[in-house]
Amino acid sequence: MTQHIVAFDLGLKRIGVAFCYQNICVPLEPILRINRHQAAQECRKVLEQKKAELLVLGISLDSSSTDENQRRCEHFVSLLKISIPVVYVDEWGSSKEVAVGFKDKRDGKLDSLAALVILERFLLNHTKI
Repeated sequence: MTQHIVAFDLGLKRIGVAFCYQNICVPLEPILRINRHQAAQECRKVLEQKKAELLVLGISLDSSSTDENQRRCEHFVSLLKISIPVVYVDEWGSSKEVAVGFKDKRDGKLDSLAALVILERFLLNHTKI
């Protein structure tokens, strides 16, 4: 099993970030998105700093815009210019799952908690018992 995993919850304004090392997962500081190139550069920096061996990316699979979501995510991954594997995980409901009790949803903490949910979903489906 891969030891260093980073997960992103891509948004148009913020990118939630979570990290997993030896099945211990934590949310990280979100990335406030100014433009796609700045966001890709900051995401790449996180991947390098955490020595990521795998990227888990949340993608919406619940609507008619699935193809557009997939295209947008794949384009963003191409901007990262990385050589590690990328796994897409359904992000459906991840933000709602962690939104209880949050008053300010603009600071990005909610987005990083959603990335943590996405990462945990991946681990539940890919960890050998």
